[in-house]
Amino acid sequence: WSGSHGRKPGLNFDHFQILRAIGKGSFGKVCIVQKRDTEKMYAMKYMNKQQCIERDEVRNVFRELEILQEIEHVFLVNLWYSFQDEEDMFMVVDLLLGGDLRYHLQQNVQFTEETVKLYICEMALALDYLRSQHIIHRDVKPDNILLDEQGHAHLTDFNIATIIRDGERATALAGTKPYMAPEIFHSFMNGGTGYSFEVDWWSLGIMAYELLRGWRPYDIHSNNPVESLIQLFSTVSVQYSSTWSKEMVALLRKLLTVNPEHRFSCLADIQASAYLSGVVWSDVSEKRVAPGFVPNKGRLHCDPTFELEEMILESRPLHKKKKRLAKNKSRDNSKDSSQSENDYLQECLEAIQQDFVIFNREK
Repeated sequence: WSGSHGRKPGLNFDHFQILRAIGKGSFGKVCIVQKRDTEKMYAMKYMNKQQCIERDEVRNVFRELEILQEIEHVFLVNLWYSFQDEEDMFMVVDLLLGGDLRYHLQQNVQFTEETVKLYICEMALALDYLRSQHIIHRDVKPDNILLDEQGHAHLTDFNIATIIRDGERATALAGTKPYMAPEIFHSFMNGGTGYSFEVDWWSLGIMAYELLRGWRPYDIHSNNPVESLIQLFSTVSVQYSSTWSKEMVALLRKLLTVNPEHRFSCLADIQASAYLSGVVWSDVSEKRVAPGFVPNKGRLHCDPTFELEEMILESRPLHKKKKRLAKNKSRDNSKDSSQSENDYLQECLEAIQQDFVIFNREK
């Protein structure tokens, strides 16, 4: 496991030059880096180990790493390297500079039907691939779709993904409420039969609707109690805009089908829809279909405050890491730190140090 997959030897923080901080995700913070030897650019996500222990997120980080090492797809944000030092765990992934779809919704971008149609196709390919790898993503939403500079969509954040083996079903109440499929709530309330891959296709439908309309088909918020949501799905009927083509509406209806058995939930379903009959799928896979929405080149599509926070407000800024670790070393040698409540933390830190999987995708 933890060797570097029988590939190149250890990589570390010093192999990368940090260019700028660009965001916060479920996995700590994100910055743009350049690998010194190849001069390739990546996004680097890093998470403080102690914080990770305190927030009980170690399992999620390990799960995400375990999944990302086994997969690679043109419409995913792929993992290239993972490594650690005393303070942090690092994941180096594809750099996508076009911003996420939530950011563009907030900027009031008007997404055309053509644009959303391509996102549906690209995400259908990604979800179909994940299904072939037995993975349910469980958090498909605009925040987790990143655009490249041409405007192609890439799914990211496997923080709450799960692997389900043949015939197994998932049961946990996991996801972001407004995007979660009805059967997830049912399963939670009635301890039913659980749920499977279909949930990601429901989320895709909610997201497509939201991109087209500017708001979601159901008025659901994170604080809505689960009981009321089950009620909602059985009473509210989704309103589709009269300006949308009837083929698009038909496709959205099939994605937003409450019963997962009747929902479109695989690539073949999507490919058979009238709306997508003209799609050349090999061209979509090769990114040969030009997106309708192209993010402004030369603009960083993220909130500029991250840079400020990292430089000024952060108590352990990345750019001072070398000094800090050197200082820690001399301190560790000189005195024993206070015991007992510290012991548990040390134990957890040592466990991470030992179990962390080092990975290098370079061929």
